[in-house]
Amino acid sequence: MSWNRLERGRKMPPSPAGPQHAETLGAGKAIAVLTSGGDAQGMNAAVRAVVRVGIYTGAKVFFVCEGYQGLVDGGEHIKEATWESVSMMLQLGGTVIGSARCQDFRTREGRLRAARNLVKRGITNLCVIGGDGSLTGADTFRAEWGGLLAELLKTGGITAEEAQRSSHLNIVGMVGSIDNDFCGTDMTIGTDSALHRIMEIVDAITTTAQSHQRTFVLEVMGRHCGYLALITALACGADWVFIPESPPEDNWEEHLCRRLAETRDGGSRLNIIIVAEGAIDKHGKAITSDEIKALVVKRLGYDTRVTILGHVQRGGTPSAFDRILASRMGVEAVMALLEGTPETPACVVSLSGNQAVRLPLMECVQVTKDVTTAMNEGRFEDAVKLRGRSFQNNWNVYKLLAHIRPPATKSGYTVAVMNVGAPAAGMNAAVRSTVRIGLIHGHRMLGVHDGFEGLAFGMVEEIGWNTVGSWTGLGGSKLGTKRTLPKKHFEEISANISKFGIHGLIIIGGFEAFTGGLELVEGRARFEELCIPLCIVPATVSNNVPGSDFSIGADTALNTITTTCDLIKQSAAGTKRRVFIIETMGGFCGYLATMAGLAAGADAAYIFEEPFSSRDLQANVDHLTEKMKTTVKRGLVLRNERCNENYTTDFIYNLYCEEGKGIFDCRKNVLGHMQQGGSPTPFDRNFGTKMGAKAVAWITGKIKECSRHGRIFANTADSACLLGMRKRSLVFQPIAELRQQTDFEHRIPKEQWWLKLRPILKILAKYNIELDTSEKAHLEHLTRKVLVPEATL
Repeated sequence: MSWNRLERGRKMPPSPAGPQHAETLGAGKAIAVLTSGGDAQGMNAAVRAVVRVGIYTGAKVFFVCEGYQGLVDGGEHIKEATWESVSMMLQLGGTVIGSARCQDFRTREGRLRAARNLVKRGITNLCVIGGDGSLTGADTFRAEWGGLLAELLKTGGITAEEAQRSSHLNIVGMVGSIDNDFCGTDMTIGTDSALHRIMEIVDAITTTAQSHQRTFVLEVMGRHCGYLALITALACGADWVFIPESPPEDNWEEHLCRRLAETRDGGSRLNIIIVAEGAIDKHGKAITSDEIKALVVKRLGYDTRVTILGHVQRGGTPSAFDRILASRMGVEAVMALLEGTPETPACVVSLSGNQAVRLPLMECVQVTKDVTTAMNEGRFEDAVKLRGRSFQNNWNVYKLLAHIRPPATKSGYTVAVMNVGAPAAGMNAAVRSTVRIGLIHGHRMLGVHDGFEGLAFGMVEEIGWNTVGSWTGLGGSKLGTKRTLPKKHFEEISANISKFGIHGLIIIGGFEAFTGGLELVEGRARFEELCIPLCIVPATVSNNVPGSDFSIGADTALNTITTTCDLIKQSAAGTKRRVFIIETMGGFCGYLATMAGLAAGADAAYIFEEPFSSRDLQANVDHLTEKMKTTVKRGLVLRNERCNENYTTDFIYNLYCEEGKGIFDCRKNVLGHMQQGGSPTPFDRNFGTKMGAKAVAWITGKIKECSRHGRIFANTADSACLLGMRKRSLVFQPIAELRQQTDFEHRIPKEQWWLKLRPILKILAKYNIELDTSEKAHLEHLTRKVLVPEATL
C-alpha cells in the first residue's frame, strides 16, 4: 500500500544535533518497547532489533510485557532488557513479551499510572509495535504527556526533578498487522507470513479439490481490508475473490456461476473462491462463505466445501521477508527515537518499495480511517485508490486475469515467451500471466521450450489459456530452461523467428537472459529478423541481474535457506556449544548470504563484494569465542559459494574447528540445489504475475510503435528493455544502457542496494562497528490526498 496516491512532499530538516556517532547517540537515554493489539509474525524480530540497536547506541532498553496493560500495571511488567534476553527469538511467531487488549489505558486514570511508571524509570522514548488502534493510543498519550506530568507533580506522584528530566515523550510506531490495513506502508509486519500460511493451506486444498472435482470457498482474515484475499487470489489463480473495498456488481450471482462453469468446461477439475471475512455487496450487506456455498450447490450442483482459515493465519514462524522487514524497521525506529525533539511529530517507520521511510503517525491513521469512511459511504473506487498504487495494481491485474476473456477479434501479432538460465520458483507464474494477458490483448502466444536452444531448433508451440491454468504454484520451469546463449545460433534463431512469425519476445530468466538479450541486440545489424521488441524479466535465485533490486525466485530461495538455518540451529538444542558453517548459492553475488544472515540471525556472512582477509576470519572466530562464554550456545556463519577462491567452506570450517577447541565444536552444510527448488512463495507468485502482465502491456505498445506497413522493425535502444523493480516502482530500462552498470566477469551489478544492510547484520551480531546514518530516512509528509486514475495495464 504505497503512498503515491498521496503526494510525498516536504522533507523535514535533519536533527539539529549534527553528525553524531550512532554508538553514543543513546547515552543517558532510555527506550521502552511494547507490542499491542493482535499479534503478528515478525514482532519478535522487531523487538530484538530495538533492544540490540538501542544497547549498541548506549541507551538502556526496557521490555513492557503485555502491551499497554503492562505499561499501566508497571512493576515486574517493565524490565530492563539485555543482549542475551533476545537471543533465539528471531524465528519465533507471535510476541514473546506478550500483547493484550487494554481498557485501562483508554481512561485518563490508566494513562496517569502509565506515565508515572515511565517517569520513575527515566524512560522518555516509547516504541510501539501494533495496529492503527495501538498507534493512535500512543499519540494520545504523547499529546497528554505535559498535562499528565503536571497532574502527577501536583498529587505528589513524581518529584519536580523527575518531571523536568522527563519533560517530553518521543513516540515511534511500527505497524504489526497481518491484514496490511495501514495506509502509508507497502507491507506491515506479519502480512507476508500470513500469506505463507494461507498459501500452504490453499496448495494443500487444491490437491484434494482436484481429486474429487470440488469447489472450495476459502475465507481469510481481513475485516476492513481485502489485501490478504486479493494476493491469495492472485497467487493461486482463484476463480473469484470477494473483498470489502470493491464489492461485486448487483448480478454477481449470475456472473460467478457462469465463471465457475466456464472454468470446468475448459477442463479444470476444481474451483477456488477466496472470501475476505469483511466481504460485502454494493449495499453494505455481508457476503458470507456459507451463502456462496449454498448458491453454487443450488445453481450448479457442484460438490462444494467451505474452509475458514481463522487464527492459523496469525500463527507459525515468520517468513524471511518479515524478519528482515522487522529488523530494518527496528533499527530505523531506534534512530528516529534518539534523533527526536519535542517538535518532531510522532512518526511511524515504514517501507516504500525497498526504502525505509518515516511518516507522521496521525496522517497515516487519518488516511487509514478515510478508507473505511469511503467504504461506509459507498465510494468504493475511492477506497481502492486510497489503499495505494500497489493495491490498485494488484486489483487491476487480478480483474484482467480472472474476469476478462480473450477477444473474438485478434490483434494479428504473435508474441513468444521463454525461460533462460537456471530454474527459479515463480517463473511459471510469470509465464502464465504473460500468456493470459497476451491472449487478452488478442495476440497469438507461443511458448519456446529450452531457452535460446529451443528457439534455434524450432521447439516452439502455440500455448492456450487453459494450458497454463495451474502453473502459478509450480516450482521450476514448465517450459524448460537452459543457459545456452543465442550468438552461435543466430541463423537458426532468425529463420525460426521468421517461420513462426514472431513479432515480440519476452525472456524470463537470470543473468543469461540479460546477456542473451544484449547478444540479440548486437545481432540486429546482421539479421533483420532480430529487429523485434524484446523484454527481459529478471528471474534467478541469485538476484544478480542489473537493473532490478529484486528477481523472481530470490524470495523463495531466501525462505528455503532461512528455514533450513532454523532447523540446523534447532538440531543443536540441548547439546554443548556449537557453530554451524553454511554455504549458500548466488555465484559471486552475496545477496542470499547477506539476507539469509539477517533473517536467520547469523554471526557472519562472507561474500565476494566485501573482501575479507585471514585477520578478519581470526577476528570473527575470536568474537564468537567471546559470545560463547555467555549464555549464547549456538553460532551461525554463512558463506557465499564464490566469495573467495582460497578461503573455501572447508577452510573456514577447519579454521573454526581448530580455533574453537574446548569452547565450541563445528558442523558444516552445503545447501546446494534445494535453494532452486520448491513451490514459489506468495511474493514470487505475485511478483511474477505482475511482471508478466506489465511486460506484455509494454511489448504490445512497442510492437504497434515499430509497425510499418504490416512489418515490424525495431532497432532502437529502447525497443529492447529490462523490466526491473527500482526502489519504489517497476521501470523499463534499455538493456544497452545497463551494460555500463554491469561487472560481466563476476556476473553482478556494479552497485547493489542491499550492501547498505550489512552493517545492520553486524550490529545485531554484536560487532562494535560504525553505523552510517548519513542516508537515514527523513520524515516525509503526505500533503495532498489526490485521487487520480491509475494508468491502465
